[in-house]
Amino acid sequence: MGMIEGFGIQGLQMLLVVALAPGLTGLVRRIKARLMRRRGASILQPYRDIARLMRKEVVLAENASWLFRAAPYLIFAATWVAAALVPTFATGLQFSWTADLIALVALLGSARFFLALAALDVGTGFGGLGASREMMFASMAEPAMLLTVFVIALVAGSTQLSTVVQAFSGPTVGLRVSLGMAAIALIIVAIAENGRIPVDNPSTHLELTMVHEAMVLEYSGRHLAMIELAAALKLLLYVSLIACLFAPWGIAREGDGPAALAFGALAYVGKLAVGGSALAAFEISVAKMRIFRVPSFLGFALMLGLLGTLLLFVSRTL
Repeated sequence: MGMIEGFGIQGLQMLLVVALAPGLTGLVRRIKARLMRRRGASILQPYRDIARLMRKEVVLAENASWLFRAAPYLIFAATWVAAALVPTFATGLQFSWTADLIALVALLGSARFFLALAALDVGTGFGGLGASREMMFASMAEPAMLLTVFVIALVAGSTQLSTVVQAFSGPTVGLRVSLGMAAIALIIVAIAENGRIPVDNPSTHLELTMVHEAMVLEYSGRHLAMIELAAALKLLLYVSLIACLFAPWGIAREGDGPAALAFGALAYVGKLAVGGSALAAFEISVAKMRIFRVPSFLGFALMLGLLGTLLLFVSRTL
């Protein structure tokens, strides 16, 4: 019975993240519109967009290979697995032993790899432009993410997310300079990885500035729906990761009852709302930077992660 219950809770988390991901995107768009004194679309609009795309016919280029057709499903699967491994409302779930920070980086890297290959497959100029920019940013974002993982692992003594959450929710960690640096670095990486302002503007298709949109211009129908859902899952993944690492309050522990699980789910939804609101407020307060300034932006995150790691080697109390 315990194993059946564990699989049930794990399945509930997998369904929860994929169900809430478009809602988080819609919340960010809605708050941005309201802050700019516009009415804006409903929070449910991303669900309608995905449903409409699923009903549309797929249009494929004549020279598109099997990779172009398979990439959306591979990207969605890798991103969904990564998002489902992050502790949202409970720790110690059935597959928590696989929820490793380095495994998350590998899953996100594989999704990026397939997206870049699919962009290059058709041979259009926009696809090559977006793929080259994505790889340029990834060469800075992934090392910064790994250095952030090293900081967290040195403090918690593990890269396993359930163990990290339990360590960070205890009284022994406290406030540390290194963790503050890691938090800022992770936020910068999250902004860059999701193509948000000031790195990219997901609501425009300007060929001189776009990165992610340039790689998916040739997709349509259900293929585009899978990519849009994967992008929403990626945003939710980073918000969930920041919340569970640096705000682990309310997360149920292994063996807790239904009341603790329900409270953890409500707390998780509240954290998503706070994270989406903060992202919307940040995006309307800054301007988009030039494309060649993005490496410097990510280099700042890389330097913060390196300094945080060095501080912990100097003294474990910093």
